[in-house]
Amino acid sequence: MTAAKVIDGRAAAARLRAKLADRVRTLLALHGIRPTLAVIRVGDDPNSAIYLRSMKNACAAAGLEFVSVGLPADVTTAALVKVVERLNADLAVHGILVQLPLPRNVELRRVLQSIAVAKDVEGVRLYDVGALVVGDMVFPPCALPGVLKLLESEGVSLEGEHVVVVGASNTVWQPLGLRLLQRGATVTVCQANTRDLTRYTIIADILIVAAGRPRLIVPSMVRTGAVVVDVGMNRLPDGSLTGDVEFEGVSAKATRITPVPGGVGPMIVAMLLENTVAAAEQASSAVESSAERGAGPVSSSVPTTTGTATPLE
Repeated sequence: MTAAKVIDGRAAAARLRAKLADRVRTLLALHGIRPTLAVIRVGDDPNSAIYLRSMKNACAAAGLEFVSVGLPADVTTAALVKVVERLNADLAVHGILVQLPLPRNVELRRVLQSIAVAKDVEGVRLYDVGALVVGDMVFPPCALPGVLKLLESEGVSLEGEHVVVVGASNTVWQPLGLRLLQRGATVTVCQANTRDLTRYTIIADILIVAAGRPRLIVPSMVRTGAVVVDVGMNRLPDGSLTGDVEFEGVSAKATRITPVPGGVGPMIVAMLLENTVAAAEQASSAVESSAERGAGPVSSSVPTTTGTATPLE
């Protein structure tokens, strides 16, 4: 039996999806627009498949259209960019996501920069870094508001707290450090291979872990009474899922903890949907103007697949 309160990300995400469904119905009624998310998946990474299924299920629950574009692992950078550009030109598509990681033969920066600003619902374009510093991004990386809203739903204040983030990618976790600073927290950003990592994690009031290392954080690394947010999702050889935190042991010391699955993951997906709906709302006036001039939606001619919903992770 655990001592910590388990933060229910599925419930928080369901509440957000219900609000989004109302906005989708309004868009349909007033403008005839159904927000559409297009996801490009390269290769056959099993963790990407988990995320793809979660996005598809969440879109169905909130009334969004979901489009999946599958490409082979040996796709060239130029071919992938061409697919992105077709989706950029498709007025029926409001959000574009390229699932990571990409194969080593693909130029990540070139692909991400090819996504149109107005459709970058995952907030991965580097142009947004300067905007993040001043707190004015178009669409922030979904993990940022996902983690923050989950903490807010639990009444966890950031102001004056020492937050330690383990995971230093420049697309998500360094930006999260900046956002936490803007919320009044004192922030330390570490990596999985930080020397004497315990020295930093043990003094965290709030510990956020996204290192991609199964059960990296063990009880001896966590301060009694801390709030622990596990953003990692790792598939073990037996097929089960685990986070970056050793859940049972750490739960005995923390006051609140997110599970894997069912914690931060559903909220990240919900924020992706919220950004897609917002992008559709922003595009509605442009689409109406185009319709008045007699121009219909541009077809992308990209091969797509859709699927049926299964339970959210």
